[in-house]
Amino acid sequence: MLGLYGAYSLIEALGRTPLGFWTSVVLAALLVGVAGVLIEVLVLRRIYKAPELFQLLATFAIVLVIKDIALFVWGAEDLVGPRAPGLSMAVEILSRRIPAYDLLLIAIGPVVLLALWLLLTRTRWGALVRAATQDREMVGALGVDQTRLFTSVFFVGALLAGLGGALQIPREPANLELDLSVIADAFVVTVVGGLGSIGGAFLAAVLIGVAKAFCIGVGTVHWFGVEIAFSKLTLVVEFLIMALVLVVRPFGLLGRPPATQRIAADPAPPLAVPSWTFALVWLALLVVVPLLADRYVTILLTDIFCFALFAVSLHFIMGPAGMVSFGHAAYFGLGAYAAGLLLKRGGLPMEAALVLAPFVAGAFALVYGWFCVRLSGVYLAMLTLAFAQISWSIVFQWDSVTGGSNGVFGVWPSPWLAGKTVYYYLALVFCGAGIALLWRVLFSPFGYALRAGRDSPLRAEAIGIDLRRFQWSAFVLVGVLAGLAGAVFAFSKGSISPATISIAQSTDGLIMVLLGGVETLTGPVAGAAIFTWLRDEVARRTEFWRAVMGIVILLIVLLFPQGLVGGLKALVMRLRERPA
Repeated sequence: MLGLYGAYSLIEALGRTPLGFWTSVVLAALLVGVAGVLIEVLVLRRIYKAPELFQLLATFAIVLVIKDIALFVWGAEDLVGPRAPGLSMAVEILSRRIPAYDLLLIAIGPVVLLALWLLLTRTRWGALVRAATQDREMVGALGVDQTRLFTSVFFVGALLAGLGGALQIPREPANLELDLSVIADAFVVTVVGGLGSIGGAFLAAVLIGVAKAFCIGVGTVHWFGVEIAFSKLTLVVEFLIMALVLVVRPFGLLGRPPATQRIAADPAPPLAVPSWTFALVWLALLVVVPLLADRYVTILLTDIFCFALFAVSLHFIMGPAGMVSFGHAAYFGLGAYAAGLLLKRGGLPMEAALVLAPFVAGAFALVYGWFCVRLSGVYLAMLTLAFAQISWSIVFQWDSVTGGSNGVFGVWPSPWLAGKTVYYYLALVFCGAGIALLWRVLFSPFGYALRAGRDSPLRAEAIGIDLRRFQWSAFVLVGVLAGLAGAVFAFSKGSISPATISIAQSTDGLIMVLLGGVETLTGPVAGAAIFTWLRDEVARRTEFWRAVMGIVILLIVLLFPQGLVGGLKALVMRLRERPA
């Protein structure tokens, strides 16, 4: 995104001549590389010892800040760049007219691949990078300055990202939505190719690019009397490819299983048994809130209840089960859509729709989970993202049933539940019961088996625990309860849109869990409450709410690497241990 914006501004300053155009493209890439170095030195270097998920959270916070900086500097309108001087014509190949600039981009790809390959295989710097990838501890023991090495790698990565954006200036307008859309594609390409394989990433990029072009070129066809719109697959074809590849080759096309670490990771600390007395006190306070607060607080707390159950269900498989999900919004959104469609299309009473909708989401979790539990780490996380995007694509494009981009309207509760105060209590009961159930399951034999599989899968299987079956059951359980949260949320808002099942919704869930802390039970609840309140409060007061949110998230990550609740808990324990 910054590469596109930078190239646009530099071309306007240096002129639209060939020299001005290509100088601007190179300078934009270099400036983005420098920006990457500043981010690495000022922020990421401080949290390398934190869990990887918190590093991921910090990078997302940086994205929010950068997006609002771009909004402040360049505005909200799309900026259309000039054509490349001297390359505005088209070349006819096989009776097809292809833009000359596109042919140049096709040639640049292999050149960049060759340059990267030579850099990694024929230079001392490349040897150090490969060595650090395989055995970071040994490289440090040999006296290599890992700090500078990481910074240089980050510079190269940021420069290439900026170059990719700058080269797009004649083909695509600079806009504020590029960041999340491009990062999703970049994740897919990296995972399909195989982590650590530059050649694999290139092969995956070609495969996905050709598949998208094929879908666009074929358009709509009729096979055996059935109309198939291939053009609609362009929104999801890369995720279909990723799902197929990961099912067949769990480590990508050219990837390898991760190397065994020299030093085993420390086991996660045991979860504290929830204080039901503390929970009952909070429940009593929430019961009296509608009697004392205004309508706004009642509606906000209803949203917080829904997102708290959503976050706790995600925490259940992320923390105790050790399975990171980048697509948990699938079950939240499917539960919401199931509730709306059962009411509007199925003609069921609102009460029946609310009860049945979570089981529809659970049915999808049953199918998706069967594939997901066969993977681990980032490959599992990306497969969950693939299934979520496939679900989103179906919802977004099935206009006749789901309403497409318009969503479903008129999803209101029954008359006896129509009052905001009454519905507040219904949300409190349903979401509170879901959270209590998940907390109770964590301290059952089922929960202990999940944690055993997370901490030591080999030992767990050696004593007879069918780990995949337990993990699959966990997927179904959290799918049902996330679907319940989505159904309650749908009836509280009266409408449903594809946003409830989008990547952004899944990202919000991750932020809620990580803000509160993965290693605590109450962390996801606190994270959901803080994030929901903060986003609503800041968004109503400033146009640049994303930057404020990003800065707050960064401060929490830097000050409390274990999450807000986990950090406060550790601080209290240190104060208690301090001698009087």
